This record gives sequence, structure tokens and C-alpha cells, in this order.
Amino acid sequence: MQPDRLTRIRHHLYRHGLTGVNDLAKLVDTSVVTMRRDLQKLEELGYIRRTHGGAEIAHAGALEIGFEARETQGLAVKRAIADAAYAALRPHCAIFLDSGTTVLQLALRLSLDPLPLSVFTNSIAIVQALMNTPSIQLSQIAGRVRAENRSVVGPLAERAIEGLWFDQLFLGTSAVQDDASLATQDCEEASMNAAMIRHAGERHLLIDSSKFGRHATYRVAALSELTHVITDEGIIEPWYERLERAGLHRTIVTGHAPAPTLP
Repeated sequence: MQPDRLTRIRHHLYRHGLTGVNDLAKLVDTSVVTMRRDLQKLEELGYIRRTHGGAEIAHAGALEIGFEARETQGLAVKRAIADAAYAALRPHCAIFLDSGTTVLQLALRLSLDPLPLSVFTNSIAIVQALMNTPSIQLSQIAGRVRAENRSVVGPLAERAIEGLWFDQLFLGTSAVQDDASLATQDCEEASMNAAMIRHAGERHLLIDSSKFGRHATYRVAALSELTHVITDEGIIEPWYERLERAGLHRTIVTGHAPAPTLP
């Protein structure tokens, strides 16, 4: 009974954010005293952070300021995109999760609903999110730590990827430019992402619609090198047509519920 109740609490905090103790107790039909004990246990396990009179998911508080600001921006959309990406996961596969903030939301969803997977990542935040998750074999790529993004990059990290193959890759990007290419502001991150794309079968881009039409300094890859794009309903028609011409599967999420995947 206890694990089921704790899981319900975590799911609620993931979906709704900061919630009061009384409301949580009503949600799972238990006493406030028992709820406080449950929250203490979840905090000790690193899943939540208790606040004055309530609790929230713990992932934000431990993150560096710049990364935290990006992680919480447009959180509802990122979680809807992450839910659609979760539906694309295939058990017993090797997957790579990059250091994007939307991909982090996928990792957090995976921590709530674990699947048997071999997970590789260059994200320190994702390692923190998944390190205690059952049924997941977790591997951190070695390399130079890029503190502002809580990621690992550089030649050592790229050499590690060159010796691996992933069934599925889930990545984000800073910009999708007018020439239908992915780009980012950091040269090592661009090189790292390009290596990921070369060594993955399914290549899923998780991106909110505000990134389309932006520009960044370092090119990563052409959109046509991907296999699937998951974005939100804010995408404008010219970009929707470009994705179609590139031959990509498209999943457009509406609110919290993903729309059907289009061929």
C-alpha cells in the first residue's frame, strides 16, 4: 500500500507542482500526520522538497541558476512533449538522453514510470533524476563538465559516443533555423549533438514551438537527419510544411495530451 501511495504523491507533484499537505492528504485519503511522514520519506529519497506547509518535486532546487531558469520556462508544454516522448520509448532498448531541459522532463517522467532500459546521457541533471530508478541501467558519458548547462562535452565525450550505438536518441536544441537546420550557441555542444545523431537509429527531437525560426552560431545537423519531431500546437504553418517535406514523423501536443502522430 505504501509504495502505491508514495507514487501517487510523486505523480501529483510532477503534474501540478507545489501542493499543500492538507490537499495531498485528501488526494490519497490519509491523515495529515501520515502525509507528513510520507513527505519526509520522499524527501530523504531525494524525490521531493518539503516547503512550509507543502511539497514540490525536488529537481529544480539542486540545479544551477541559468539552467534552472530555462528548465522551468514553459514547463507545462515541456511536460506535454515529454509525455509524448515517453510513449515512443521501447522497453529493453539502449537510449541516449541529451542535456536539454525538455529531455530532462522525459527523464523525470521515466523516474515516475520506470521501463527496462539502458540509458546513456551526458546530462548531470538526468543522472541525478534517474540514479535511483529501478529497472534502468544508467551510464554517464565522461568528458569536460559544462557547468552552465550541467552537461558533459568535449573530445573525450565524443570518443565515448563513437564506440556506441543507440536504438533511440532524444535531444533538444537551441534553435531550428530558417534553412531547416538545428543549431546551438556552444561549439562543443553542437559537435556532441552531431555525434549523437550519427550513432542512433531513431532520432527524436523534443522542442517547443518557440525554437522554430531562431538562429544560433553553431550548426548541429539538418532536420532531415532526424526521424521524429515532437512539438506543441504553437508551431506555425510554414514550419509544419517544412517538417512534412523533410519526411519526418510529427507529434503535436495540445495542452497536456499529445495529438496523434502523423506519418
